[in-house]
Amino acid sequence: MKHGLSNSVIFARGEENTDFAQYFVGRSYLNILSLQGVVIGNVTFEPGCRNNWHIHQASQSGGQILLCTGGRGWYQEWGQEPRELHAGDVVHIPAGVKHWHGAAKNSLFVHLAVEVPGQDTYNQWLEPVDQSQYDLLP
Repeated sequence: MKHGLSNSVIFARGEENTDFAQYFVGRSYLNILSLQGVVIGNVTFEPGCRNNWHIHQASQSGGQILLCTGGRGWYQEWGQEPRELHAGDVVHIPAGVKHWHGAAKNSLFVHLAVEVPGQDTYNQWLEPVDQSQYDLLP
């Protein structure tokens, strides 16, 4: 992988994220680190890659926690300003909150995605992030 982070900073980068590619603009990689008790995935976004707007749905508890480990990225909740992310940042995403996250235009971005256990959990994938809005980000 280009950009000097072939091992995705801490954990192995994993394979290209083809199973979820339809919900991403650009190329991402996924390495599932845990499926026992708590689902944890190491996600690497190439520069400019981001996922679509989505909601982590649950009837009780649920949501997601992002533990940022490398590069520079963005997180945005619907109706809020985008938040720039760097290694060491933590994002708590409650169930039911529409949001997106991904890399900056000129940097790859790596985070651990921790699925918060809950009841009746699933991801509701929505529309891509508006390209003109994304292009305004530094």
